[in-house]
Amino acid sequence: MTRFRALMVGDVMARAGRNAVRRVLPDFISEHRIDFVVLNGENVSGGTGITPEAARDLFALGVDVITSGNHIWRQREIRPYIDKTPALLRPFNFAPGQPGRGVGVFETQAGYDVGVLNLQGQIFMSFADNPFVAADEALKQLAGTRIILVDFHAEATSEKRALGFHLDGRVSAMVGTHTHVQTADAQLLEKGTGFITDLGMTGPHHSVIGMQREIIVDRFRTGLPASFKPATEGARFQGVTLEIDPTTGRCLSIERVDIPLTDTDAP
Repeated sequence: MTRFRALMVGDVMARAGRNAVRRVLPDFISEHRIDFVVLNGENVSGGTGITPEAARDLFALGVDVITSGNHIWRQREIRPYIDKTPALLRPFNFAPGQPGRGVGVFETQAGYDVGVLNLQGQIFMSFADNPFVAADEALKQLAGTRIILVDFHAEATSEKRALGFHLDGRVSAMVGTHTHVQTADAQLLEKGTGFITDLGMTGPHHSVIGMQREIIVDRFRTGLPASFKPATEGARFQGVTLEIDPTTGRCLSIERVDIPLTDTDAP
């Protein structure tokens, strides 16, 4: 049976994350025969947001679609760029009229159509409509597409888990992003959807979710505001690989990816 192989990469954090992608991704695609790469890039530039230059660099490294989340508008120059770049998605359930799009169908070199949907959660987050209702609406736009990959950028594990069950059997995979901590629950749901609560973070893990730990510890200790700065040490490349039956869209396997890099690995 022919199998379609996808890689979904967890939130890429600042320069350390970009370096990890540059070091790992091209060889990983070749060695694991990856057909399609989805990467969450909303923290790529300085830890918040993404610039057009950074997006172009990621596409050049082999990324097919970049998803995002609540930080997508932090870099103002992304607004005109996202309108003319279908492979850069923002959450589908953002308010109507915002630049860009949250869903798309993309053709692979092997001729497969892949639907990608980006959603954002509501619990402990803001400025997003109901993701369950939005997911149903988006799937109407993807009618007839067998392979569908969903990035749900959300804070609460319960909300992610619930949306996974809501979409089970209707999409090939539903993965969570945003918390920067990879969860240990990669699994196949009952009706054939690959699921994980959070892909984790591609970036500096000697940190507090990517930021310099001393600054964050002091913020918690004193309660005083502080300017956060991205960390640089302990880079890891995290995400999942998925094997999918392209004729049915059913996920056959999902495996976590967690690759530590040494200081000499980074270019």
